Amino acid sequence: MLSGWSLIRLGTVLVYLFMFAPVAVVILLSFNSSQFGAFPMEGLSFRWFVELANNDAIVRAFKTSILLGILTSVISTTLGVMASLAMVRYEFPGKNLLNTALIAPILIPEVVLAVSLLLFLQFLSMPKNFLLLLLGHVIFTLPFVVLVVQARLVGIKKEYEEAALSLGAGPIQTFFAVTLPLLMPAVLAGMLFAFTISFDDITGTLFWKPPGVETVPTQIFAMLRISISPEINALGAVMIIITVVLPLSGAALARRLARRSAE
Repeated sequence: MLSGWSLIRLGTVLVYLFMFAPVAVVILLSFNSSQFGAFPMEGLSFRWFVELANNDAIVRAFKTSILLGILTSVISTTLGVMASLAMVRYEFPGKNLLNTALIAPILIPEVVLAVSLLLFLQFLSMPKNFLLLLLGHVIFTLPFVVLVVQARLVGIKKEYEEAALSLGAGPIQTFFAVTLPLLMPAVLAGMLFAFTISFDDITGTLFWKPPGVETVPTQIFAMLRISISPEINALGAVMIIITVVLPLSGAALARRLARRSAE
């Protein structure tokens, strides 16, 4: 008879299988040589990846998603580092209120956030454009960067910065010579978080994107509305690889940098 821990382990395995089996099926079917996604597979082929690369709409969507992700990660990380420094290193009136406002987008459902921003800009008579899309992604990803950077900054002793200041370094020089190198693992992790979240986002993007502009998730959504093409499996496999490899690589790099800074 199974013990309590054995039942917990079995239940955990079943939950993970239920969660990741569809993902594995998508990746497997992306290599199916047949036009119809069914089992048993007729053979293995890179046919759909080749067609994916030759599809101009998908290539444009990839370029848009990558550009949007890079801009979002750079802006969110820059603002997140500055906000985290202010929250951790300084005292000022309204600090707790501002900190709550920075984290609030995580607590608000994305649909509500997307509609609110859209209605606010319509009230200001601003049309939907790429800048609006970028602004929405920055608002949505900024809290993740702030949480990661703040957690790292709390663990950095203020004495290091005070020692640099006492030796004649200015505040800016102290930041780039002392604080930023110690903070770099969290900065890279936050940047990768922001890029991955922006690259995967579909809910807010559907509300914010201007006509004629598609990202990879919205392109998949548009393709699914027409028909289920094998190219969708290949596109899904590419997205899975990007969104899994990037965070894992970032985590490994952040861990290595953290070890170097501790030595």
